[in-house]
Amino acid sequence: MALRPIITLGDPRLRLPGRPVVKFDRELGELIDDMIETMDAAPGVGLAAQQIGLDLQLCVIRVDDELYEVANPEILHLSGEEGAWEGCLSVPGYRAWRWRAEHAVMTGQDRHGRRVNVSGHGYLARAIQHEFDHLHGELYLDALPEDAEILTEEELDERLEAEREDAAAPD
Repeated sequence: MALRPIITLGDPRLRLPGRPVVKFDRELGELIDDMIETMDAAPGVGLAAQQIGLDLQLCVIRVDDELYEVANPEILHLSGEEGAWEGCLSVPGYRAWRWRAEHAVMTGQDRHGRRVNVSGHGYLARAIQHEFDHLHGELYLDALPEDAEILTEEELDERLEAEREDAAAPD
């Protein structure tokens, strides 16, 4: 296994739509292992092939100690809506408030070509949609409204701390 460099905003490879994975062999398994190691070291919740400069329909996601590896994914279902501060390993140091479906169901194939389904609410649903977007050359920033607030991680931490202090203060 090897750590792969994560490319960042401005690199045109982030915008490449992924080609279908057609060979489910040892080479693909090694790539998936590298992606998992790279995601965990970053640390991140998900990583798409585009983020390491490859134009493949391949991503890995880890939420609540559950690991998902998905090739050739399709979104089968989206429902509900929730907003949260979202970031990306390819846009380091920044967060923006982004609305996403609260529930998502994705299907695809694992490293052996077997059908897999990934279904989740909240954080997992957000990760499914975020990585799926990457596989089509899209970043979370692309769907933000024109007046969206984009904060540095430090600014967001300060804001959240101030909100906690305000909530804890007696009336």
